[in-house]
Amino acid sequence: MPQKPAKPVSASAIEKHVYKVFPNDMNSHNTVFGGMIMAKCDRLALVVAERHSAHVCVTAAVDSIYFRAPAKGNDTLLFSLSLNRSWGSSMEIGARVEAENSYTGDTRHILSAFFTFVALDENDQPVDVPAVIPETPEQKRRFQNAEIRREGRLATRKQLDNGASEA
Repeated sequence: MPQKPAKPVSASAIEKHVYKVFPNDMNSHNTVFGGMIMAKCDRLALVVAERHSAHVCVTAAVDSIYFRAPAKGNDTLLFSLSLNRSWGSSMEIGARVEAENSYTGDTRHILSAFFTFVALDENDQPVDVPAVIPETPEQKRRFQNAEIRREGRLATRKQLDNGASEA
């Protein structure tokens, strides 16, 4: 099968997707429920993966989720996600979430995370995806860092596979 043409990061990126926080989004600590933010990130990362690959994609791994600050009532969440790198059938998508005060415009970085997706063909088998072309210095940095994270994920998996079976 011929190699798919590489695509720039901008072809699939999502910039500042808006989500208004309402009372039903709050946890018992009166901050935004982290699971809701994680679920929205996963759904939006899926959009990035499917735009890039032009295939159905599934979440293969989620790692390095960092809750940097809480979001609160009346905040507006701004989700930005983009493809960092692709390898064979897998892709790493980075997510950044900011909380914005809609009245003042002040924003604060509240979450960073990395999602790995795998593209599937019509028989639910992994299928190769296009390479990604980083265009800006920031995208080039994330492209390089994605390889470091991937090496760490693979090394951890190998180390765990060599250990005792777990529940």
